[in-house]
Amino acid sequence: MALNIKPLSDRVVIEPAAAETKTASGIYIPETAKEKPQKGKVVAVGKGTKKHDMTVKVGDEVLYGKYAGTELKLDGKDYLIMREDDILAIV
Repeated sequence: MALNIKPLSDRVVIEPAAAETKTASGIYIPETAKEKPQKGKVVAVGKGTKKHDMTVKVGDEVLYGKYAGTELKLDGKDYLIMREDDILAIV
């Protein structure tokens, strides 16, 4: 499915990964204790700026800061839009 939003300049749209529902030891995490995911998949990339070429591309798995980006909802799905500088690493 193509996303009908085009980020401008050095911004990217990320689909966050689902929050963990169970710990490594098998304990289930209640909804109230879940943390925001810090990993996601890039679904749209802007063209960059004259001084900044884009490093990430569509399909990359990335790590980003806990409070980075602006949340938006399109077609019932949650997305984040942020500057490429807010992305910490490509996984």
